Amino acid sequence: MSEVAYERILDRLFGRELPAGAFVSQNDLVKLIGVPVAPLRDALRVLQTEGLLTIHPRSGIRFLKADFELARNTYQLRGILERPAVRVFAETASVELLDAIIARHHRGIATLESVGFSPEVAPEMVAIDSALHFEIIGALGNPLIGSTYQRVHNYLQLIRLDRTLTTPIVLRTLREHLVLLDACKARDADGAEAALQSHFSNALQRTLGIF
Repeated sequence: MSEVAYERILDRLFGRELPAGAFVSQNDLVKLIGVPVAPLRDALRVLQTEGLLTIHPRSGIRFLKADFELARNTYQLRGILERPAVRVFAETASVELLDAIIARHHRGIATLESVGFSPEVAPEMVAIDSALHFEIIGALGNPLIGSTYQRVHNYLQLIRLDRTLTTPIVLRTLREHLVLLDACKARDADGAEAALQSHFSNALQRTLGIF
């Protein structure tokens, strides 16, 4: 039940039913999440360890709200984890896997150019982004890094709650991915790492609303 509580809290948070930065009581969360107090407390302790909330004894729970520092730190950590991973991915990913990922990106781009970005299109665009980066991390075959990256992914989802996505922004993201993927298909680890670094730099600027 504690795992259920953990997942439901994240679902409510990323689904905006539980606003980022909110201060709520334990009783409020029991009603919102629909689980007993004991597993809820277990889940809250895990989420506090992961930095997504702060438990104030006899007062309530404060959820983290993304700011510049969180965005900067998250992208710095992404770079630390993904730069060595993308080199391995470039050298070892199968041609079939790379072709499938590239084809999915081209379908996403075609959809955006045809109908634009909308709530109906958004889930697939988010899935394309997540799938690529988890494949890159997965190339290391290290479960400790994998679990750490899941935490990074949670921070990213929190950061993105304050972002307004548009067709041009999402198109830039997918096209930056294709540069990275082309380097991987050429087995160019240096080029893949450089493309990843450029992508993260651009993504951080987009997150901060610079372009």
